[in-house]
Parts: sequence; structure tokens; C-alpha cells
Amino acid sequence: MGYRVMKPWLFLLPALIIYLTVIFVPSLYTLFLSFFSWNGVAPHKDFVGLDNYIDLFTKDTVFPRALKNNLQWMFGSLVITLSFGLSLALLLNKKIKGRTFFRAIFYFPYVLSGVVVATVWAWIYNPTQGFINRVLEAIGLESWTHAWLAEPKIALYAVFIAALWQGVGQPMVLFLAGLSTISQEPYEAAIIDGAKPYQSFFYITIPMLQETFVIVIATTMIAAMKVYDIIYAMTGGGPAESTQVLSSWMYYQTFKFANIGIGSAISWFLVFVVMIVIIPYVYYTTKKSHL
Repeated sequence: MGYRVMKPWLFLLPALIIYLTVIFVPSLYTLFLSFFSWNGVAPHKDFVGLDNYIDLFTKDTVFPRALKNNLQWMFGSLVITLSFGLSLALLLNKKIKGRTFFRAIFYFPYVLSGVVVATVWAWIYNPTQGFINRVLEAIGLESWTHAWLAEPKIALYAVFIAALWQGVGQPMVLFLAGLSTISQEPYEAAIIDGAKPYQSFFYITIPMLQETFVIVIATTMIAAMKVYDIIYAMTGGGPAESTQVLSSWMYYQTFKFANIGIGSAISWFLVFVVMIVIIPYVYYTTKKSHL
């Protein structure tokens, strides 16, 4: 009897050990450090309580901008990336020639490293040799050319387009999986009743994809809040800190400026934001889908 009780835990033990040592314990230690002022090398840490968190909102001029950029990124991801992903899924769910090929083409950028994508798009945006400016010059639109990654007003949007190109494949695949589970019978019945295509979409497709939307929206929001690699590789948070996000600013505070306490506070603020956004959404939508 004892062995039967312990057997599941024995199988879980290796993963549990890795989780505790790599994620759980370091996370708690980071939370501990967020209440101290420390440069990472000094023998003593100065306890400051909640001052690091307060300073983020009262003294740090970059932090509010990083938070705003994260929220803009999340909004753009939820509206634009999901819309493109759903549109591609609806198109490639039809029986068209070469749909498997196009599925692979649109999904391929998602498997690439963010640094690789950043390098490719940095060259596309190059102000003198880049593809975009060259095309604009060739068609007589020289006035539309920009130093895309060097202008504070447009740099974040330029990086987002690169991230859109990379990330649209993930929601597309998830939506395709959801669409493949929907029976054709409701659509056939709707056609007999005289329903228009858009009515079938809103009253059949969208409700039947409710559980898929829970997964897609949750993963999209999490990815948007923790975005880092493509921004750091393309702009490094510049120009003039205009593309800083919470993850990149956490890196700068921790490893560039040696403000371990501030960096730890940013990381846990990011955890709190994700929890506040994701947990109620998943709970509400999951509970609603089981009514």
C-alpha cells in the first residue's frame, strides 16, 4: 500500500527536483533580494523594505515607459497577432491546393530564435541598405524612408512588426487545431436555414473555439508581458529608452547598473502583473465554458 501511494511521487520526483532548484527556490530568493539594496558583490545587503517597489513608480523615469510599452505590446498582440493568426487558420483550414506547404511557411518563423529574427529584420530596416527603404526609393517614395530603429516615435512599432512576422504562426496552429475539432453538421444546418457566412462565423465558429481562445489569449498575454530577446537584439531598449520593456529594463538594472534589488523588484512586479491578468481571465473563461 505504501509503495502504491509513493509510486506516483517517485515518477514526479526528478521533475519536481528540477522545478524546485531551477525555478521555485531562485524565484523566492529573487523576492527576498527585492527588499534589499545590493550591488551583487558587496558582503552586506541593506534592508530597504518596499522602497525598491516605491522607487520604481516615484523615482525611476524609465520604468513607467517600460510598463506602457509592455501594455501596448500586449494590446497589439491580442488584436493584431490573434486576428492574423485566426484569419490564416480560417483560410488554411479550407481544402485548397498547397495548404500544408503554406501552413509550414507561416509557422516556420515561430521556431526561429528571436535573435535570428532580430538580425534579419535589423537588416531589412537598415536605413541605407535595407529592403524597405530601397523599395520605397525605387517606387519614388523617398519621403517615406526612415531610420526605422533609430527614431523614438516609430522604433517600438517597427520591432513589433518583426515580432508579428515571427509570432503569428503559433496562434494559427492552435486555431487550426481547434477548427479541426468542429463538426461540419452545424454549418450545413446553418446553410439550410439561410445563414450568411459571417453569421456562421460569429454564431458557430467563435463559440466552438472558446476553449482554444482561452489558451491562445493566455499564452499571448504572457508572451507579451515577458518579451525581451527581439527587443534587446534589435534596439537594446533604445533609442532614448523608447523601446524598453519590463524584461529589458530588469536586465539593465540588474546586470548593467548592478542594482540587484531594483532588478529583482521589477521581476516580481512582472510576476504580479501576469498573475493579476492571467489568473482571473483563465478562471472566468474556464468556468464559463463548463456552464
